[in-house]
Amino acid sequence: MEKLATADAILRRKGRQVYWVSPDTTVFEALKVMREKNVGALLVMEDDRLVGIFSERDYARKVAIEGRDSRVTPVRDITTKPVHTITPQTPISECMEMMSKYRVRHLPVLEDDRVVGVISVGDVVQWIIEAQSATIDQLQSYITGAYPG
Repeated sequence: MEKLATADAILRRKGRQVYWVSPDTTVFEALKVMREKNVGALLVMEDDRLVGIFSERDYARKVAIEGRDSRVTPVRDITTKPVHTITPQTPISECMEMMSKYRVRHLPVLEDDRVVGVISVGDVVQWIIEAQSATIDQLQSYITGAYPG
């Protein structure tokens, strides 16, 4: 594990695949994409530009509870804006702080205003757990005298 791990470290491990829909896509079609890709959110892109994010939470709060018809409601009507974004150089600790502060589960990663990936709260938690496990292993090795350093 790197000392000051960044969003880029997560992207290198998980990949940079990005799933997105256009603002005119119906909520129903977007939900089908989410099911097919097994993701909890989709970026909303227009002309290669990030204009929003659509999540399961948006569906639950802005469609299901309000009684809207998902087959005719376009994603643009319920997408989360503004989108909180990070860069590949953003430290993982800052990503977690942003997710907590803004109560979001997904952070698009932008480089020169171009989307290069997305990290989720699950990605961050997994990274932190693995980093803590590696630290514990190193400490145990040191304590037992098996530490090579």
